[in-house]
Amino acid sequence: MTAPRQTKQRATVLEALRVTPRFVSAQELHGVLRAGGEGTGLTTVYRHLQALAADGTVDVLRADDGESLYRICADSGHHHHLVCRHCGTSVEVEGPAVERWAVRMAEEHGFADVEHTLEIFGTCASCSRKRG
Repeated sequence: MTAPRQTKQRATVLEALRVTPRFVSAQELHGVLRAGGEGTGLTTVYRHLQALAADGTVDVLRADDGESLYRICADSGHHHHLVCRHCGTSVEVEGPAVERWAVRMAEEHGFADVEHTLEIFGTCASCSRKRG
């Protein structure tokens, strides 16, 4: 498979993600770009985010409403996320027990070549203090 073509727009989308500490939607990222004076269209942002997710450069998760959210993660290996449903802060976590369970379930049911994702949504400590 060939590497995705590096374009100015792709680089602009990547840079906007690098300075965004939480998972963001394509619309939010488009707003960040527009506020910074970039003329990149929403369709272009979507296209680049989908390509970046497909090649593993960014992680994608689904919000409660089904919207895709994107983030560049520090850990390029397999990992999971704790995500605050109020402010969007996320923490990368490993889950060895989850990994063992996934393998066991796949084996018990005759599945091979399995993949999985796990996101845990809750309220971060900072938001808990503000709400409490």
